[in-house]
Amino acid sequence: MSITAAMVSELRKQTGAGMMDCKKALTETDGNMEEAVGFLRKKGLSAAAKKSGRVASEGAVAAGSDGSVGVMVEINAETDFVAKNEAFKGFVAGVCDVALANNITDIEALKSTDYPQTGRSVAAELTHQIATIGENMGIRRLARLDAGQGVVTSYVHGAGKIGVLVGLQTKSTDARVTALGKQLAMHVAAAAPLYLDRDSVPADIVEKEKEIMRVKALDSGKPENIVEKIIVGQINKYFGEVCLLEQAFVIDPDQQVGKIVAALGKEIGTEIKLSGYARYQLGEGIEKKEDDFAAEVAALSK
Repeated sequence: MSITAAMVSELRKQTGAGMMDCKKALTETDGNMEEAVGFLRKKGLSAAAKKSGRVASEGAVAAGSDGSVGVMVEINAETDFVAKNEAFKGFVAGVCDVALANNITDIEALKSTDYPQTGRSVAAELTHQIATIGENMGIRRLARLDAGQGVVTSYVHGAGKIGVLVGLQTKSTDARVTALGKQLAMHVAAAAPLYLDRDSVPADIVEKEKEIMRVKALDSGKPENIVEKIIVGQINKYFGEVCLLEQAFVIDPDQQVGKIVAALGKEIGTEIKLSGYARYQLGEGIEKKEDDFAAEVAALSK
């Protein structure tokens, strides 16, 4: 397969590795981008531990909670200019309120629900906003978190760039539970965990990480008889980086998140369980068209 400059550039963007290393990785993996990332990681040439999100689209994330239930939505627009528009921000907040008030669990149900401020459906109001503001928009995704008996807290960072929901199951109505939930939501916004706990990490992901660790250890000259011991330590470190309950708490880095939750439960006198979380980063996973100004000028001159 022919390896293009665009492919090399994309791999370099994902991994931070040098151009020649990226070209070699793509050549060795016959142009398979995912395998090329693994190749670079095994060689210790990738600067990233995981793939970063795609170039962000514009818009906003809104999140809200009402006792034990929380809802979060992402609505996209074409430009940052519109994302800062008061009408657009009001619409995003209004859609989140509609989803929360009506126990909505999916986007299609949300679109068919009444938007109380205007009497239209959410879908009709979206069409109205598009016609009024003059940009294409879309309700991209919706998350709903129910803690059952307990509390769900919400947090929005950076004027809608990141949204978080955190659920804590407990019989306690102590205000300290909600306060901790707010701190945990801020932690999730900052630390971006990929999983709740190590049991949530898919087995194939764990095996892939172990294989990368094994290859790197052997390539560095470590004896085979101690490689497995090295992997045990490194996989535990990996869990500490990607699992919320094992992450170092951003407010007190000497403590793990799970231990902070358990300590408050002990202090209050009843069990508290961090039952779930959701985190949206605006535009993650959306591939945004990048304009080539030089190419446009060349095309116009012909």
